[in-house]
Formats: sequence, structure tokens, C-alpha cells
Amino acid sequence: MWRNYIVACVRNLLKNKVYAVINVAGLAMGLAACLLLLLYVRFETSYDAWLPNSENTYQLQSIQRSRQTGEETRLQMAPYVAKQRLEADLPQIDRAVYAMASEPVILRNGESLPSHDVLLVDGPFLDVLGFPLVQGDPDSALSQVGSTVLTASEARRIFGTENAMGKTLSLVSHGRTTDYRVTGIARDLPSHSHVRFTIIARFDPATYFAGTPLLTDWTWHSGWVYFTLEPGADPAAIRAAMPNWTQRNVPDFRREPGTGLGDIEQDWAITNVRDVHLGDSQKGAMTPGNDKRTIVTFTVIALMILLMACINFTNLTTARSSQRAREIALRKVLGARRSELTVQFLMESTILTGVAMLTALVLVELTVPVLSGFLDIELTLDYLGPNGLLLLVVPATILVGVTAGLYPALFLSRFRPANILKANKSTPEISGSPWLRNALVVTQFSISIGLIICTAVIYMQTRYAQLADPGYDRDGLIQVENFGRGQLRDRAEAIVQEIRRIPGIISVGRGSIGVATENETSITVQVPGQNAPVTIGNYSVDLGFFDTMRIERLAGRLFSERQRADDSTVSPGSDARTARQLANRGVNVVINALAARRLGFQDPATAVGATVMAPHFGPDVGPVPTHIIGVVQDSRFRSIRQPIEPTMFRYDTASVNTLLLRYRPSDRQQVGARVAQAWARLAPDVPFDGEFSESRVMALYLAEEARTKAFASFALVGIVIACLGLYALATYEAERRTKEIGIRKVLGARARDIVQLLAWQYSKPVLLANFLAWPVAWWAMREWLNNFDARIDLGLVPFLAGGVLTLVIALFTVALRVLKVARTQPIHALRYE
Repeated sequence: MWRNYIVACVRNLLKNKVYAVINVAGLAMGLAACLLLLLYVRFETSYDAWLPNSENTYQLQSIQRSRQTGEETRLQMAPYVAKQRLEADLPQIDRAVYAMASEPVILRNGESLPSHDVLLVDGPFLDVLGFPLVQGDPDSALSQVGSTVLTASEARRIFGTENAMGKTLSLVSHGRTTDYRVTGIARDLPSHSHVRFTIIARFDPATYFAGTPLLTDWTWHSGWVYFTLEPGADPAAIRAAMPNWTQRNVPDFRREPGTGLGDIEQDWAITNVRDVHLGDSQKGAMTPGNDKRTIVTFTVIALMILLMACINFTNLTTARSSQRAREIALRKVLGARRSELTVQFLMESTILTGVAMLTALVLVELTVPVLSGFLDIELTLDYLGPNGLLLLVVPATILVGVTAGLYPALFLSRFRPANILKANKSTPEISGSPWLRNALVVTQFSISIGLIICTAVIYMQTRYAQLADPGYDRDGLIQVENFGRGQLRDRAEAIVQEIRRIPGIISVGRGSIGVATENETSITVQVPGQNAPVTIGNYSVDLGFFDTMRIERLAGRLFSERQRADDSTVSPGSDARTARQLANRGVNVVINALAARRLGFQDPATAVGATVMAPHFGPDVGPVPTHIIGVVQDSRFRSIRQPIEPTMFRYDTASVNTLLLRYRPSDRQQVGARVAQAWARLAPDVPFDGEFSESRVMALYLAEEARTKAFASFALVGIVIACLGLYALATYEAERRTKEIGIRKVLGARARDIVQLLAWQYSKPVLLANFLAWPVAWWAMREWLNNFDARIDLGLVPFLAGGVLTLVIALFTVALRVLKVARTQPIHALRYE
């Protein structure tokens, strides 16, 4: 019996090659798109699950909440002191480690090399997180201060073909040179880890932080704290204990006016390392995270595209039901039961799905490298093992085959022989199926239109983010990020003067903030006569900063070299007495318009001349009289997702770390080369780290661009699948009405009239699909746009564009097939039966 079913199935598919190919192509594309999306979802949800003890490893995260506005800032970072108190107060913690990012210059055989993703750790980093080593003992590799572990690729970059084990390299940071001995080589990290390092160096915090308050300062979130729990410890108990732990250890900043966080209350969260990447805390992350809504969105898209492919199968099978009506009737007369016919049709569907799945796997193999490339991830395609694709493919083939074929099987197997055979037609009409087909076509095109609208909105928002006015002239800038290194301090002014003389350079400025700046520094400002303090950003600049950035002055004046009171620079070698003298004199500052409003000044001009209290020189000095001398326009230095920051600028050349160069756009390439050459001559011991501002802005929105490409790709897949089905239905309809078309042509109808007749028939469900797709797409895109501080208006353009584009494609698909039939000579049409 089963053999007969298979033979009948194969014969039927071979008899109808066009429909078999269309069905296989539609199912294969849908399955391939679904598999690709699910591979991406699996990748995003597998972050750090591969670590040996991941289920028992946690990260301490900080939550800062403004008492004034209620805004929350969720950080993956925590202060160094938090790790010490955590170990001392919570016996459930087994091991803990503090890790701090650094970008030192690497010295090797007298040659300076740039570094990236360097972690300074104070303890058993490898014991806590369990990253595997290819050389060395993980238990002892970082047991001593002065030891370091390199990744395999970093070891090759620094030492070439030499064995790096036991070798010494020097790291220069903040003007200090420290030697480290290589005690381990780690495997290169896979991309599905929220931790990123090329070098791990064991340091002594007491020595490294000497002369600073960082050992005990709860306001300085400079690194990451990881810990493991004792066997059997309940993380829920630790979470429940955190409020009491905070009350015992963390000072009330409202009573600590010198700390700079009087407006902020701190809370804490412990998060398993597997949940960090998709967690709520994404600021201060080592690597860009993602959000659960994105993962859910891609999962839904995967299922919708697969649904479209299943709809195609159902549509085509029910549309051709009349072609098999006589076969079914005769088999029933000869004794076939409905259950047997149902099994046969389900087997046909499953075999067809199996062929489509094999085709889909070929498409996935070809597409995975492309998808990995523009999403900048490492998608792997393994068939065997616990995470092998076969565990998904086999049940998916059966499930899709049964799902796609269930309704057609039940529909075809219910035909009554008497009704079919007495019709005395080779293709009797089967009532009811056109309504189902139209409903399924509407569903298909609703999904396609929705994907096109989402693609258009995401593209428009991404372009808006890249081109929107940030409050300064973003084009024509070169930004050098490593200008604040300690070894450059004595040469800083000479480097600035030399670069200023380079042909093509218009102006030079310095600051602790710039284009796409990552660091955030805030202080609490107390306005006389107001009870609640205000938290605003606090950044250092030099005299050329505003001119170079071309930030417009709204009121008052900017810093001037003729005004000695403007300079609040405290050299690193100065004693506390100098800072106190400056504090007694007061500090002149420039603020942006948003800061003026937050401080209670409705107009920028009214803020000029006002004096507020703010801690500029650390907790030992306390609040300092701060005189507002000018107000500038608001500027967006970070992603458009983040709100513009109320900002205070002070003139302090010792704290700047970013060099900004304004150049003539016509000299772009020449200026870049000249600056690099001058840097190599003036600072050969520090690698040049200059970047055009346009590149930095583009990097901010790589995720949005990748998402746009992904949506566009899968929207295209959806359109193709829908049009494949529409083409097959148009073919069937044209064949079914061949005689009618011949008669119409005899009576004078032109080919254009025939095309219009059938095209309008299939235009109606596409037009109806717009009314279903638009509200859903509007709601989804409104929610997505709400994640941005500045966003486009959600107007009619993307909706009309999606609807018109889909209608044009659908009409072209129908016309392509119908036109051939419409041009057939009437004599052939009338002899059709």
C-alpha cells in the first residue's frame, strides 16, 4: 500500500511539472528563509552558554535612577569597591573578579603597537569565567600580579611565529610603563560572547589607583564585576538581599555633596552571564547588545514567511482540485476510503516538502556566509550533535508537510463520486475553493506589504539618524581618540601647534567629548533656592573646541585666553592645595541650552551670569562656585537613540583626551595622510588613532543598517513566494477559462481587454491586503520608533509605497502569464476541450 502511495505521488508530481516546480520553489524559499532567521535567533540566544560554568556565573550591574526625572540608566559596569563589599558581605559568593578596560600602547622590542580590548583584572578571571586556554594552566595563569594572557591571534600579531609563552611585553598607560610576563594563550573568543578581550593583564588596584578615590568611590563605574556562587546557592536569595546590602554599604549621595550624584539613587542587579547580551542593562557594555523584542520580531518573521510558503501549497493544491476530481471519484467507486485518500495526499505533501527542504538546505549553505557578513556575526551550520540542524530539519519537514497538506487532503478526500461523475466534464467546478484561495492570497500579500513597509520605515529612520543635524558641523572632522595618553602630556601643546600648521587644516580643538563619544561623566549641580539638585554632563574642552566643532553660541561668551579665570586646569602633578585654590576662586563654565532649562532658566540669556554649586575637583574639595559665562546650542554627541545630554563644559586642558581637526573637504585624503605623517614624527611611541567623523557616525548605526538589509531581503523573499503562487493561480485560471477567452476574442475582445479582466480579479485581494497590513505595520513601527530620541514622522509615504510596489509586482506577475494566453489564436482556444 505504501509503495502504491509513493508511486502515485511521484507520477502525479511528474504529470504536473510546472506546479510541482512552483510548489518546491516556494516551499524551499520559505524554509530557507525560516532556517536562516532561526539560525540568527539561535545565535543571539546562545551568548556565553558555551562557558563551562555559565549557569552559575553572574555579573553585578548598576542601576542609576534620577530622583528628579525618574529616568533610569542601567549599566553593566560597577565600581571597584562594590566587588570588595560583595565578597565580604555575601557568603554565598565563591569567587569574584573585577575587570577594567584599558587601551595601553604595547611596547615590544622598541616598537610601539596599538592595542584594543585589553582587560586589567584583579583576580582569578579565568577561574570565574572559564575561557579555555590553548597554552598554560588556567588555574595559575593569572595568579600573580604582572602576569598576562593573550589570545592566539594577538600573540601572533605581537610575537609573530615565536612562542609567546614566557615572553615579556610592556604596556604603557597613563604615562606609566608596566612589564607583564605571558603565562597563557587563550583561544580566540567566538562572536557569541558579551566579553571581549585580546589581552588580560593581572594588576594591583591599590598601586594602579594610588592617589585617586577609585578604591572607595561608589560613583566611579569603571569596570565589570563577575562572580560565581557556592554550590547550591540560590541567586534569588542574593537578589532579595541586595536592598539591605545597598543600605549598609552605599552612601546616601544626598548627604555627600562632593560626590556628584546627589540627584541619583543607586540600585543593583545580578544577571547570569547568559542573559547579559539580551538583558535590560546595555550601557557600559564590552560589546553591543541586543534586545529581546528584536529576537521575537525575527522569530515572528520566520514563522510568517514559512506560513506564506504553506499558504502557497494549500492554494495551488485546492486550485487544481478539479483536475484530480475524476481520479478521486473513480478510486472511491473502486473501494478507496476517505482515510486512505487523506493519507495519500498527506504523503504527497510530505514528499514535496522533503524535496523542498533539501533544496532549502542548499540555499542556506550558500546564504549563511552572506548573512554572517552583513550582520557581522558567525553563523554556523552543523547538522549533527546536540545543536545539529537535523534535530530541527526532520521534524520540521514532517510538520510543514502535514500542516501544508492537511486542508487540501481533507478537502480533496471529501469529494462525492456521484456529483463528480454525473457532471460529465474533465474539469468539474469545485464550489467554495475560490473564497479560500482569495483569503490565502490576501494573507500572503498582507505579510509581504507589512515587511516592505517596515523595511522602508527602518531605512528612512536610519538615513535620518545619519543625516540629522546634531547641533554641530559633523562633516569635515578628523577625530583622534588616543590624544589623552600620559606619555603625550608634555608634548600635547607642541603636537597641536604642529598639526594646526598642516595645509588644509582649518582649526584644532580638544575635548573629553566628541563625535560618537563613549565615555559619560556627570556631576550634580545645586541651584541656589532650589531643593533638588540637577545631574548634568561634565566635560573638559580647550579654547578651540567650540570653533572646531562649530557649535553655535546662543548667549554670553565662550572661553578666552584673555580671561585667566576661565582656565580651571589642574595638572596631574599638582597637589590638593592647588585644587582648593581654584575651588575658592570658582570655575567659569559654558552650558548647553538643555542644561540651562534643567537648571531652571527659561531663556539662555537669563542663565548667563548665574552661579551654581558643583563638585569639579573631587570629594575632598567639595562643591565649587560655578559661574555660567555662556550658553551654546544643544548637540548630539551620541546615537540618536539616546536623549541629548544636558551638558556643562569647562576649560581644562589636562583632562582632554580627544583631538578634533577641522579640515577643508576638498583636501580630505591629503589632509588625512599629512596628519598621520606628522603624528608619526611627533609621537612615534603612540600609534595614530585618527578617524574621519563620517566613519564614526556610520558605525553608530551599523545595527540599524544590518536590520534594514535583513528586512529588505526577507521582504523580497516574501514577495517572490507570494508572486510564485499568484503566477501559478493565474496560469490555472487562464487555462480553466481558455474557451471563454477564445469566445471573447471571436466577439472582438483585444488581448489588452483579456489581461485587464484577469488582472483586476487578482488585484482585489492585493488591495484588500493593504487594509490588513497597514494597521499592524503602523503599530509595530510606532513601537520601534519610540526607541529613538529623535525620529521621523510616521507618514503615509512608506505605506503607499509598500502598497503600490506590491500591486505593481502582482499585476506584472499576472500579466506575464495571462498575456501569453490572451495572444493565442481563437481557433486553438475553441479546440481546447
